[in-house]
Amino acid sequence: MNDIIIGIDLGTSNSEVSVVEQGKVTVIADGDKKILPSYVGLDDSGNIIVGELAKNQYLLYPERTIKSIKRLMGKNTQVNLADQQYSPQEISAIILKHLKQIAEKYLEQTVNKAVITVPAYFSDAQRQATREAGEIAGLEVVRMINEPTAAVLTYDANQQQKKQVLIYDLGGGTFDVSVVNIESGVIEVLSSHGDNHLGGDDFDQKIISYLLDHLQSTYAVDVRQHSKAMARINHAAEKAKLILSDQPYVQIDEEYLLEHEGAAVHLSIELSRALYEEMIEDYLNLTMDAVDTAMKGAKLTVADIDEIILVGGSTRTPCIRQRLLNEFGFEPHGEVDADLCVTMGAAIQAAIINGQQVDKVLVDVTPYTYGTSAIGLLRGESYPFTYEPIIHKNSVLPSRKTEAFVTNQDGQEFVDITIYQGEDPDALNNVKIAEFRVEGLSDAKAGNVITLTLELDLNGILQVSAEERITGLRKSITINNALSNFESGSVKVATQRISALFGKLDASLYEQDKTQESNNIHPEIEAAQALITKAENLFATISSEDKEDMQVLIEALKTCIDVEDITGLEKPLSELNDIIYYLES
Repeated sequence: MNDIIIGIDLGTSNSEVSVVEQGKVTVIADGDKKILPSYVGLDDSGNIIVGELAKNQYLLYPERTIKSIKRLMGKNTQVNLADQQYSPQEISAIILKHLKQIAEKYLEQTVNKAVITVPAYFSDAQRQATREAGEIAGLEVVRMINEPTAAVLTYDANQQQKKQVLIYDLGGGTFDVSVVNIESGVIEVLSSHGDNHLGGDDFDQKIISYLLDHLQSTYAVDVRQHSKAMARINHAAEKAKLILSDQPYVQIDEEYLLEHEGAAVHLSIELSRALYEEMIEDYLNLTMDAVDTAMKGAKLTVADIDEIILVGGSTRTPCIRQRLLNEFGFEPHGEVDADLCVTMGAAIQAAIINGQQVDKVLVDVTPYTYGTSAIGLLRGESYPFTYEPIIHKNSVLPSRKTEAFVTNQDGQEFVDITIYQGEDPDALNNVKIAEFRVEGLSDAKAGNVITLTLELDLNGILQVSAEERITGLRKSITINNALSNFESGSVKVATQRISALFGKLDASLYEQDKTQESNNIHPEIEAAQALITKAENLFATISSEDKEDMQVLIEALKTCIDVEDITGLEKPLSELNDIIYYLES
């Protein structure tokens, strides 16, 4: 019997988890709610809280609550949570871990595998970061699929008639548009485009700026300096946006925001839908520009599109439907749940992977071009950083492409290879995602052929290899830049750290992965060994008191390792981890 694989929509504003049972998708509720706000916080006692509780706390304690972490995925940055530093992967892992627990409670068994959705326009670094977040949460991410693609899986693809469908996906923090062909149960993505920093959060900011300007002109006070007042204004803006989806006006009232020069500052103002839509018009124009780009990528015209599917809560904004109606001449579909269709599609993909009977086949594409730089012509002149695309945007996944390049000097001993992601003919204007050197080339004349192979898997993760053709000398790399400064073993340390926040280690953390099974090493023992090494490397730079405390914990860990006392590792591992983080902060 195969392990259960759950489907997860890890969203900027909200997240959901689902599973296929007896051929039907169940979106698993947390209590009576299927939608989990993507908020993480610590309560008064230092306990982790996720979802609605954290969102409610944000109004009172924004300093110990985090939202919209998805926008930071793939970046080398840290966020503060109650005076502790966490990577975006760790915060996302907390959300994933909570969703995992919701699923386990419903299914009454341990869950170790998931399909997780990502925006179609997520970069390689962002996808790597998502995979790492899953690993920290105790989940094997068996597949990542694009959110618009997941949404279309919930659409009735079991039809003989060929249809071209546009998926307009506007969530809390990202925007994607995909054009797909559906025929006889086969869903083929023709093109994708989007913006990883455009969504409902930006709409909120427009309202927030409007409210702040009103308070400035009314009370001559800059509310940005008051965190609790700002949290309330953020909440009021989000609530107003939702109301304006259904009503032409909203009254925004927040009493006693703060005290200024001895007087209470109250917020009371009416906002019309017409003014709100005027505020966000530039953003909507950007989405329609992306629609045009996706249409051109698919080599289709407006007349070729048969259906439009709306995805993401932000698509409830009435003017979006109107813009699409004006552009295409027909109304978008309304029967697909904009909030839940992505997680439902993830569950369907999970069922397909798990061998369950689902009459749908998925063919996805890459939203980016990947290539390298070489000496060539740019705007008619010789240029050393001409972009040489290898895997082109909208290539079907998985994709493997090889191109040949030649050395430009006699006896050249090495070549430096840089990999870029982007569309600009000048490689330096694209995103550099990796570089490496192939050394020890044969003593050959200029023109020695070096082949470069790029391979994108179904998750959009990139593998790169270079080979000297005459000797077979080869070097390959896995681009793993998402965690930037994460050292070897740090993912497992992060796993322990996040597990400690939940109060206890998951049973799933005690299970061995395939490599560890072959070596008969528990993941907790491996994590403890890595932490011991890290601690001992700090001995030369710390005080004798700190060193003594660490040595006591190290001895306790070594004792537990010797007798394979997995449960006994938990306390000293957590305490040593806390000391190291304190010393490094």
